[in-house]
This record gives sequence, structure tokens and C-alpha cells, in this order.
Amino acid sequence: MEKKIMLGNEAFARGAYEAGVTVISSYPGTPSTEVTESAAKYEEIHVEWAPNEKVGTEVAVGASIGGARALSCMKHVGLNVAADPFYTAAYTGVTGGLVILVADDNGCHSSQNEQDSRYHGRAAGVPILEPANAQECKDFMKYAYDLSETYDTPVLLRSNTRISHSRGIVTVEDRQAREVKPYEKNIQKYVAMPAMAKKLHIAQEKRLNQIQADSKDFPINRMEINDKKMGIITSGICYQYVKEALPNASVLKMGLINPLPRDLIQEFADQVEEVYVIEEGTPFFEEQIRAMGIPAKGKDMFTIQGEYSANMIRKAFTGEEPEHVAPQEAPGRPPLMCAGCPHRGLFYILSKLKKTVLGDIGCYTLGSLPPMSAMDACLCMGASITMAHGFEKARGKDAAKDTVAVLGDSTFFHSGITGLINMNYNQSAGTVIVLDNRITGMTGHQHNPSTGKNAKGQEAPAIDIAQLAKACGVKHVVEVDPFDLEAVERAVKEETAREELSVIITKRPCALIVKQPDIPYVITDNCKNCKKCLSIGCPAIEVAEGKPVIAPESCVGCGLCADVCPFEAIEMEVK
Repeated sequence: MEKKIMLGNEAFARGAYEAGVTVISSYPGTPSTEVTESAAKYEEIHVEWAPNEKVGTEVAVGASIGGARALSCMKHVGLNVAADPFYTAAYTGVTGGLVILVADDNGCHSSQNEQDSRYHGRAAGVPILEPANAQECKDFMKYAYDLSETYDTPVLLRSNTRISHSRGIVTVEDRQAREVKPYEKNIQKYVAMPAMAKKLHIAQEKRLNQIQADSKDFPINRMEINDKKMGIITSGICYQYVKEALPNASVLKMGLINPLPRDLIQEFADQVEEVYVIEEGTPFFEEQIRAMGIPAKGKDMFTIQGEYSANMIRKAFTGEEPEHVAPQEAPGRPPLMCAGCPHRGLFYILSKLKKTVLGDIGCYTLGSLPPMSAMDACLCMGASITMAHGFEKARGKDAAKDTVAVLGDSTFFHSGITGLINMNYNQSAGTVIVLDNRITGMTGHQHNPSTGKNAKGQEAPAIDIAQLAKACGVKHVVEVDPFDLEAVERAVKEETAREELSVIITKRPCALIVKQPDIPYVITDNCKNCKKCLSIGCPAIEVAEGKPVIAPESCVGCGLCADVCPFEAIEMEVK
């Protein structure tokens, strides 16, 4: 056995490797992305990026039916996309062990909501496990597969930002190689049509009840009896906060969080004077524990919003403020698109033309912020196209001439294609703009179906977005370089003026994946201080003594600022 310092997500991947997982199919989503990236380093596992979470889950289900242990990873909102196969797989059960890893994002570090995935697991009727540190990330992954195959059920393995992105010491072990189980045709188990589904639902309820009855003895649940005046029921990262803030309290640490270990909870409650439930997010535990007749306290002391901390818990119970005084808060630093970002030119033009922009999830969502403020709405993956269609149908075809949908290449493959088909089928006159930066930029540069590489970095077929748009029935498809402002403006004007559906594809690689010019730009004495260069929102352009200047250490030499300067006052530095 060897000990290593690992990111929680790396430990999850190691657990999958040691558990003998054969197939992993995921869609990148912070904070879950590194699980699949780390697993791709193991030659024994087939690892792939799926176009979306639904596809990834269905691939994993197929692998499980085929007799192999399989995994699909996603962030919390990705579980919404995967819900269709997830809920039915909870009926059919498994052949090879099946785990769905979902990472929640308390505090909205990189998400549009703080959705609590525990409710998905409970509604689907599957067991949920939640680790509290990196070692448990590895151990719980392995335990999840044993649980899956013992009880014939998919298992939801829940993480969150702090667990996924914190490091800890992990004891690594050898891989337990497992033969793929023989395939046996079983229509009654795997064909989820009504006659079979009714029976499968009964079987699902029976297995969940059996898990709850057995859970009192599961090693992933444990009681730590100390001062019996206060008993705290918790799980995951909150366990770490509780141990730091209230080291003398008695604690019931749950590793299985659905179904709740009812007998163990009652046994714990009988040993302490008062029961408190500490859980981030909604009162998922607390409501169920109160329904058991146990007078638990919890959300009357804490919020449902954001992340907790040891200081927050200590203050709630003792009134003590932190011993140290926090330093003065640093000035706000709003997120911006990177210097040289290929999306900047398009948003500059859309802002200039005052278009209504229905946006999507990706780096380009930052185009909604000042100074460009060039996005009007953002809902979820792929919704830009469908919202633009609905906007037009509500306001008439004239509205389409001032409205565009904007989404990235990976998002287009994730859930934009069906929206484009819908626009064509239902005769929309709107314009869709696909920002093709040749990578999945938002989550850290993962490959997608258009990049020509797979999850392991090997050569793979690349889908041509323009040809795909034409195959969806779009007659007018234009490709432009987003740094060619004249071409972009001309394309936007011409395509939005049409009476038919059109697609514009802006093609330029992400500035972080291609070598940039070594020569930065400078602002010369010709500057009239009109500050037009500030309108592109480039982080390399600053204001010093009332005038714009370019920080040479930040400039990547893209030249967009020179293109927008009306006085030709910005030039490449002469060396």
C-alpha cells in the first residue's frame, strides 16, 4: 500500500480503477470534471467524453447490462439532463455495478443554481453515498460498486465543490480486476415497458427497504459518542466542520444518506439529550428525521443558502466569533473573458448593434457583464436556441431581426442540435450563432465531438458544425473569424435580416490552447482618450492617470483593441 496526496476527484477516479471499472462515460461539469480526466490516465478503463450527461448515463447503463462495472460523472445540473435514464435504471437494476457520480455546487461557485441532488436520488429510489474526505472518496467509490451489485441497484455517489476540490492523504491499493459477467437476455428485467415496469417498481421498493433495514450495520455509518448533551447528525463536508467547531459533541456521521439509516438514527437519538442536524442546502435529513418523531433542530439555526464553515457552526452554538480578525476585504474583481478570447469580437459587435441576445452556459456567458453587457438571458445548457425561438413566436418575425441565440461548440453538441431542428421544423426566422473555439473551454479544455481528439487525447473523427447545421435543414450557414470585426458585423446584419433561419459560426481557437504572439500592443501618443478601447472589456487594458494603458504582461497581441480604436492610436510594440 502506498500513500499519496490526492484531489478528491482524483481519489474518486482511483477508487473506480481499484474497483475494476471497465467503462466511464461523462460530460465535463465543474466540480466533477477531474474525475473523468484522472480516470483517462488508466489504460485499463475505457474513458470517453459523451455529448451530454444523458448520453453518458445511457452508455454506463449499457455497459452495466453488458456485465461490466460502469461509471458516469456529472455536476448537479447535469443530473437533470440524465434524469430520464437515471430514474428508469433505478427500476431495472444492474448486471455489472453502476455508479452515477454527481457533484453539487453549494455557493454557486460555477453554476446557475444550488440544486440539491439528494432529492433526485430519493425520488428515483436509489441509495446515495456521501464521502467526507479524499480517502473516503476512494473508499466510498469501491463500496458503491459492492452495494450496487449486492442489492441490484444503481448507486448515486454525491460530492460537492469542497470534497471534489480539496486534497488529502489517500492510501492506494491494487486494481481488483473483474471479468465482464456473461450477458443473459432478460426481457422482464431490462425492457421497461408498462407491464414490466409495474413489477420492477415493486422490486425496487423491496430492495430499497432491504437497504434501509441493513444500513444500521453498514461500515460507512458510524456513531462517535462523546458529550451526550448534544448529538449532531451530519454527513460529507459538514462532518469536517462539526469536528473542528464542536470537538466534544457526539456525532452520527452518515455515509449512506438515502435511505437514511433509520434504526441507527433512533439509537443515536436515544443516547443524547438534544439532536441537531447540520447539513448544507435544504433540510433533506431534518425533515425526514422529524417525521420519524425525533425533535431535531437545524435549519432554525442555519441558512439553506451557500456553504457552511467551522466558524459559522461554532458561532451558532456558542456565540463565539473567530479568534483571528479577517483582513480587510480585497477590492472586487469581476470575472472577465481572457485577454485574446475569440468571443470578445462577436460580443462587441452584438453590443454595438444592440441585438437581443439569448445566451447559454459557457465562458461566453461573461459577455453579459459590463462593459459589453451583450447578453439578455441565460437559463441552462442549450436553452439559448429554444428561448430565441420562443421569443420570436411570442413577439413575431420582426423580433427575430433583432434577436440572436449564442452558444458554444460543446454546448451545441450537448443540447443545441435538437433546438436547431425545432427552429427549422417550426419555421423560425431566427439567427443562431455558434461560438466555435475548438474546445470545451469553461470546464478546463476538454475535447468534444468537433475537436478531433477523444478523452484520452487520441485522434477521433471531428464533426463539421457547418455541415451538421445544413443537415438539420438550415439553408444559410456562414463561417467567420470573430476577430474580423467587419466580417462579423456584416454577417450579423445580413443573417438577422433574412426571413429564414440562419446560422453563423465564429471560428477561432481559445486563446489558452494556441501560442499567442510574443509582441504586445501599446497605446501611442495619438490617443485622444476617447476610451473606445475599454468597450471591449479586455483585462489587459487598464486606466492609469485617467488614460487607458495596455499592461504588457497581460496582452497576448490579438490586436482587437487596435481594430476598435478610431484614431489608429494602438500599435504592436516595436522591439
